[in-house]
Amino acid sequence: MIAQRFFISGRVQGVFFRASTRERARQLGLRGHAINLPDGRVEVLAAGEEAAIEALAGWLWDGPPRAKVESVVRSEAGTDEAGEGFTVG
Repeated sequence: MIAQRFFISGRVQGVFFRASTRERARQLGLRGHAINLPDGRVEVLAAGEEAAIEALAGWLWDGPPRAKVESVVRSEAGTDEAGEGFTVG
């Protein structure tokens, strides 16, 4: 099990990005969160199997239909940061 943190920039707030990310993460069996940041980015923390993290990482570049992703910055995270389930905030 691994954990990764993603910071997504572009038109990612107000376009169902967090809810869509939660749905995709749950389908992949991941736990973590998706939260809006004050600077307009979305932070996604995901923990689970490496293949599932990779699938989510690819999906984050597209997001939901109304999103326009400009960048995805990725870094390591601790699996203990993910909590239980997948939440939005």
